[in-house]
Amino acid sequence: MKNLITSLLVLASLLGFSVPSFAMNDAEAINVSGSQRMLSQRMMKSYLMIGADVKTDVAQQQLDESMGLFEERLEALMNYAPTDQIKARLNKVQGIWNQHRGGLLKKPNKEQILGFMEENRQLLTACNDVVVEIAKFANVPSAELVNISGRQRMLSQRIAKAYLAMYWRIDSDEVRQEFSDSIALFEKSLQKLQASGMNTPEVEQALQRVGSQWAFSQSGFKLDESGRYVPTVISVTTESILWKMNDITKMYEQIMAARNS
Repeated sequence: MKNLITSLLVLASLLGFSVPSFAMNDAEAINVSGSQRMLSQRMMKSYLMIGADVKTDVAQQQLDESMGLFEERLEALMNYAPTDQIKARLNKVQGIWNQHRGGLLKKPNKEQILGFMEENRQLLTACNDVVVEIAKFANVPSAELVNISGRQRMLSQRIAKAYLAMYWRIDSDEVRQEFSDSIALFEKSLQKLQASGMNTPEVEQALQRVGSQWAFSQSGFKLDESGRYVPTVISVTTESILWKMNDITKMYEQIMAARNS
């Protein structure tokens, strides 16, 4: 238990906010709610890694950490919620999460995985609806940058999740579509962030580093077309992109907070 608590504190620190945070401003709330999108996909990616026997010790640790942090973030957002609309969105997340977390605690079952992955997509959609509602409430241009950069974190894990599913031969049209759509959206969003007039020199340099690693990752994505999968490489590179995008999201959060002050 002590090790789990320590891991949660470290992970929360890396994500750029305290545990728990009950006095969030709008910029922090967009970042935190955006992290929930990412955590939903990181949990499923880790679950699939366990099922496919890929770095299972690391995957189990990631899964435990992500589940604990999802719970804490949800509680903090519930305490933040400034409008009935945001509260309603969060209540929907809570309802799906109450069901989904039980499945994550069970041993992966390949015969039932497609239905479980669909439930995970519903959780992602509900989490995204929360981010959109908070960004609408904040109503400032820089909120879009926090939202998009935060979404890149999620997409890194969604890509890895779909890749692991295909590696485990969970080969459905939905999985392949999710994989290709996520890659396309990540690329488009990265270009949009790079073109933003609000970027500081620090943000520009960080985005360049992500761009370089993204180009490397794409060579691994193409290998599956010939039936050659590199799940360990993809899990490591997408994890690295996640943390780089997390740092950038925090930078955008600070830009937004400064413009609002």
